[in-house]
Amino acid sequence: MTAAALSKVRLNLKIAMRDLLGDRRGFGIFIACIIIGVAAIAGVSSLSFSLAQGLSREGRTILGGDASISLMSRALTQEQRNYLSARGSLSELSLLRAMAHHASGETSVIEIKAIDPATYPAFGVITLNPELPLADALAEKQGIYGLVAETTLLTRLEIKLGDIITIGDKRFEIRSTLINEPDKLAGGIGFGPRVFMTRSALEASGLATPGAIIRNLTRIRLAGNPSDQEVKNFHSEINSAFPNAGWEIRTRDAVSPQFSRNLERFTQLLSLIALTALISGGAGVANSVREFTERKRTQFAILKALGASGSQVFAIALIQITIAGLIATLLGLTLGSLIPIFTANWLHQISDLPFTPSVNFQGILTGGCYGLLVTFIFAVIPLGRIHEMPVSRLLREDDQVLHLWRYSILSAFAAFLLAGLTLFSASDLKLGFIYIVSVFLIFASLRAASWAIIFALKKFARPNNSRLRLALANIWRPKSIAPSLIISAGLTQTLLIALALVEGAVHHELIRADSSEIPNFFFLDIPKTQTEAFNEFLKTTVPDAHIEHVPMMRGRIIELKGKPLDRYKIADEAKWVLEGDRGITFSENLPNNSTLTEGSWWEKDYTGTPLVSLEQKVAEGFGLKIGDQIRVNVLGRDLVATVSNFRKVDWRSYAINFVMVFSPNAFKAAPYTELFTISYTAPSLSERDKKDAILTRQTAKEFPNIVSIRVKDVLTAVDKIATQLAFAARAATVIALATAGLALTSAIISSQRGRLYDTVIYKILGASRRWLMTVYALEFGLLGLVASMISLFAGLCFAYGLIKYIMKIDFVIPGATLILILSGTLISIIALGLMLSWRILTYPAASALRRL
Repeated sequence: MTAAALSKVRLNLKIAMRDLLGDRRGFGIFIACIIIGVAAIAGVSSLSFSLAQGLSREGRTILGGDASISLMSRALTQEQRNYLSARGSLSELSLLRAMAHHASGETSVIEIKAIDPATYPAFGVITLNPELPLADALAEKQGIYGLVAETTLLTRLEIKLGDIITIGDKRFEIRSTLINEPDKLAGGIGFGPRVFMTRSALEASGLATPGAIIRNLTRIRLAGNPSDQEVKNFHSEINSAFPNAGWEIRTRDAVSPQFSRNLERFTQLLSLIALTALISGGAGVANSVREFTERKRTQFAILKALGASGSQVFAIALIQITIAGLIATLLGLTLGSLIPIFTANWLHQISDLPFTPSVNFQGILTGGCYGLLVTFIFAVIPLGRIHEMPVSRLLREDDQVLHLWRYSILSAFAAFLLAGLTLFSASDLKLGFIYIVSVFLIFASLRAASWAIIFALKKFARPNNSRLRLALANIWRPKSIAPSLIISAGLTQTLLIALALVEGAVHHELIRADSSEIPNFFFLDIPKTQTEAFNEFLKTTVPDAHIEHVPMMRGRIIELKGKPLDRYKIADEAKWVLEGDRGITFSENLPNNSTLTEGSWWEKDYTGTPLVSLEQKVAEGFGLKIGDQIRVNVLGRDLVATVSNFRKVDWRSYAINFVMVFSPNAFKAAPYTELFTISYTAPSLSERDKKDAILTRQTAKEFPNIVSIRVKDVLTAVDKIATQLAFAARAATVIALATAGLALTSAIISSQRGRLYDTVIYKILGASRRWLMTVYALEFGLLGLVASMISLFAGLCFAYGLIKYIMKIDFVIPGATLILILSGTLISIIALGLMLSWRILTYPAASALRRL
């Protein structure tokens, strides 16, 4: 940079700073919009990072060791146990689902954790009430084993401490309730209360039958104090030592990869909502900058008259706006960084998640860039007017149309950078891309609608009613608030409508549980020897029911096309199949609720090489085609099968179906259990609930080893989680409402000088305050109605695509909710507009004339 250019920059900076420090009016709403949006983005990022840090710090406690090995329905071999014992101390436990029932007839699904009290927990502390040594609470006394259970079980069975319940073939005494379980997060989501028993009690209960779904965990506490890298090396070593073990290994730095991915996706969702709030507040930024340039017209004209070029005046104004934007961004980042400090303990109490207050510097930097880019996008075009306008027009307040295409290009380039940053920071590129395209289309639609309504009203609207005619004239007049109001209100309403539709679709899935569309129950772990007896029991208990059953085992894919999974590229949407063991089955016939899309089904009595049928989307995610081979480990045995066909599965039927279905000869002599479903109807929901309760009690009485899963209870549990997530999304949406309100406020305030002039003239001509209030109410109401109609259409389109093609569930329209959103927004716009206009309506005409 030359000395002359550097001197010019210093001069511009000096003038800008003096002017800014001498007159700081008009930046309140500008700064508030940026602060709120940036603070929301930084806060979401920091909270997510705080949770990730907490999970990492508490990884040993949550996992129960430095590493954990999971095997389905089988235990370690002696060779494997000896190898692991040489590296550190072991803690073995078993997880399974079963039924508990009391003599009164009450029953409940339970989540059993069978442990060795001598080695559990390896890290952390288990808290009981009353406080007892864990070994004493679970010990066998007079032929009855002890049990520790969550208080939920006592409530469901209507029992108290000291009462006896039956699990499997064995009776247990409730000796204490569970207050804190150090490794609770590692267990995932359960369908029933947690109960603790000893491993010997599990063996005595008769639940550990061949083929039963039992997850056996071996947790290793390595000798010394190993680093994360040493733990990773240990992971690689045991996989190399036992390449065909067919186990799942987790380490303390990756307790739950699926939870971590879901956390990233939900964080991205909340961040995008916060970014929408920031963009919605961009209209407030534009209005504030426009009001700033209007207030400074005389100063800018003087600078130009004294010889300053248009570029220099533009630079001086841009410096002032940039400084204001930078201050707002820094304040927002500071506020967002403090959110984890003040909310971590509260979030830990309500969620049991280990939040460790932390600052995510990458997220802070991203939030700062968002704030500055949004400032530039919405400020550069209003600032361009002072560059293009000559001195004479500045002094005359001439508002003729200017050609601002170069500034529109600059604004578009900044918007392109904003989109690129959004994609760069996205954990899910598909969601990020959908968001960018949707915001662009919605923003363009709202902007086009504002132009269209102004043009149409200016050309064609000439109603006879004087109030309506004046209201319409206010919409198409120069410096109309129509574009700002329609964009800010429309964006926020679109977000609200889309979230309401998604939440409504999720809740609709629960409603389906009260119809005959889906099964009433799933029954797990039916031994082969009891299949016929249980089938007859169901037919007798519920004569009009539809019953289905299939064999079921658990297995995990370990190779695709002869390559280990770590050397194979797999699409994100198919990775869930590889996370742990999956249910598998074999069948002579194509399963119900499946459609063959490619290949052919095997013949009955097929005896060739094992064949497998794959769900179509999963197969596409794996990059497989007909004739490829996969290797699956089932009960410690490796099986290589050839892909015979692909199926399209209707998962939403909740009927029995599997990702992988094998030809019967693949598991001819393997131990397995049967999986049953039953569906039936009733005259009313209450009658159906009674039938459900009777069937549950009878099943627990006649077949105590069989687990009954009521589908409605499962969907209720999922609905509860969805409601909690929706609450977080709604909380983020409140921020968008705040910025939209600020943008609307700035639009009305920036137009008040012209409105005051009009109001004085109308008052002199005899207009009453009530008459003028009616005019303003009509103006704000018409603009709010236009914004509502466009946002309704945009929200329906966006939500339909998301629900039908990504979530793949029914699209429903919650009419009452949508009416509430639209009417609430419309009323709020009218009320806010009248409230902000009240001052000019009550201003004395004489005083106003003296100031004009």
